[in-house]
Amino acid sequence: MADKAMTIRQRALGFLARREYSRQELKRKLAPHAEDEAEVDALLEDFQKRGWLSEARFAEQIVHARRAKFGTQRIVQELREKGVGEEAIGAVLPELKDSELETARAVWAKKFGQAPMDAKEKARQVRFLASRGFRMDVIFRVLGQDED
Repeated sequence: MADKAMTIRQRALGFLARREYSRQELKRKLAPHAEDEAEVDALLEDFQKRGWLSEARFAEQIVHARRAKFGTQRIVQELREKGVGEEAIGAVLPELKDSELETARAVWAKKFGQAPMDAKEKARQVRFLASRGFRMDVIFRVLGQDED
């Protein structure tokens, strides 16, 4: 049994050595290799106490990786899906919102580069930016309807 626990611990350390994980993700990856759920929970609790498993670092990593392509709404949704708590999400939210307009402009310029010529093209551009998780007020500013 001690051998099995050591294997799970080594597995968890191997995962964390490659990248940050949310508690929920790491638990899901370790569960098939554990004898019971309590064993995994105890290990994850220990890792959190030691600072090896951190929701804040995980949230920062996701923001850093996604901010050049996606809007605040999409990134926040991904964080929630991965089990990140509202406190950690709230900590990265101001940083995301501050850069959302410039990110949306960069994404729009790369994909389209010119203002829509008709309502159909405008709707297509709005849908594209909305699918990337940008808020509607930001989208309309990018498309020049509320130029700053």
